[in-house]
Amino acid sequence: MTEPENDWMDLGKCRDVNPELFFPSDGVGVEQARAFCADCPVRVPCLEYALRNRIPHGVWGGTSERERRRIITGRKHGATAPQS
Repeated sequence: MTEPENDWMDLGKCRDVNPELFFPSDGVGVEQARAFCADCPVRVPCLEYALRNRIPHGVWGGTSERERRRIITGRKHGATAPQS
């Protein structure tokens, strides 16, 4: 059971998938994880969770570690995260 503010986790496509998919060691693995996340109904809350908690590893909300660093830097400079 998750904390109430993290109830979205129970709705993620990844809830019954091996977590290794989201912690790839190469670019191909990142693309596979992104593709899996693309139509997840909780992609945005997942990304926001990773950004808020500064999670440095893995694919969260369909973004790589590098992409999340760019979003954080952009937000510090007044930009917002891309919406889809």
